[in-house]
Amino acid sequence: MNAHPHFSPTYAVARARFLAAAQRCDLDVASHLHPLIGPQGETLALDVVRDGPRRAERLLIVSSGCHGIEGHVGSALQIALLHDSDWRASAREAGIAVLYLHALNPHGFAWGRRTTQENVDLNRNFNDFAQPLPRNSAYDEMAGLLVPHRWPPSEAVEAALGQLLAQRGWAEMQQAISCGQHEHPEGLFYGGRNPTWSQVTLRQLLRDHGRHCARLGWIDLHSGLGPCGVGERIFEGRWGDETEGLRRARAWWGDEVTSIDDGDSVSSAVSGQMLRSLYAECPQAECTGITLELGTVPLMQVITALRAEQWLENHPETPAPAAAEIRQQFRAAFYPDSDAWKQQVLAQALDVARQAVAGLRTDSAC
Repeated sequence: MNAHPHFSPTYAVARARFLAAAQRCDLDVASHLHPLIGPQGETLALDVVRDGPRRAERLLIVSSGCHGIEGHVGSALQIALLHDSDWRASAREAGIAVLYLHALNPHGFAWGRRTTQENVDLNRNFNDFAQPLPRNSAYDEMAGLLVPHRWPPSEAVEAALGQLLAQRGWAEMQQAISCGQHEHPEGLFYGGRNPTWSQVTLRQLLRDHGRHCARLGWIDLHSGLGPCGVGERIFEGRWGDETEGLRRARAWWGDEVTSIDDGDSVSSAVSGQMLRSLYAECPQAECTGITLELGTVPLMQVITALRAEQWLENHPETPAPAAAEIRQQFRAAFYPDSDAWKQQVLAQALDVARQAVAGLRTDSAC
């Protein structure tokens, strides 16, 4: 018997289980179909389930799969919430509607990638493309080292990266690598040159479901950064409201809530963050959102997996055995095959969801 039946081996299975959980709860599903298909010809979709009144003034968003492959854990946690009758009752009794956004980036989820079909990191894509895009000159300098012409990298490539690390320190290097870039479409953390399908679809959903709300909460589920099995609550606030928003987030989720802007998070500051779209699309609401970042393997192992997987995407001629090994290491960096890990992250996610309901229930002045 599967000790963790909500965790799925593929996108297709995860989607089927999510739809079945919604049906079991007698909830409608609105499926926003992606223009492309999955590796087995399966339909791809951003599936939306709203549990609670359409006109509720208080809304909690729970989203998965911003970074496709991270949808394995995010989907499982959403399904677990739908199966938790006590959790659902507590939200309903508090007058809170819950909006489940399943597989924000279904293409990446289905194909085992972090990025969209354009190789875009969705969490670097929420920019105003009518304005000049930010330039990441530090990434430009190391682009050919991070994703070299051959894999494994040569000793010269690794020595050059090591020298940059010694000169700049890890904090500066992490910022340069992961903050986002718009000049290297075959590189890491590419923010794109246009809005992706996922960005356009998500913004419309936020308008449709959130424009009449007075108070909004958002838990965006991620994996891959931090100590194994530890869920870091990372606050990302509205420009100009960072202090008050962070105070509110810590009142909801505890003093351990970190802030990208304060530099105390495992994540670096990034451009084009998804969560900040909530403030743009629902300006009337008091918004309180966090990324729940679930740690997996050591950071350098994650970086190596990202580099190798991007190299593989750039080299489809790679022999099948080598390709399979890279894909397996990449998957393990974001979705460990461990019952203990699954139990740890499930317990923490349920706690975070309960805390969000308690926070939304209270008056904003409290």
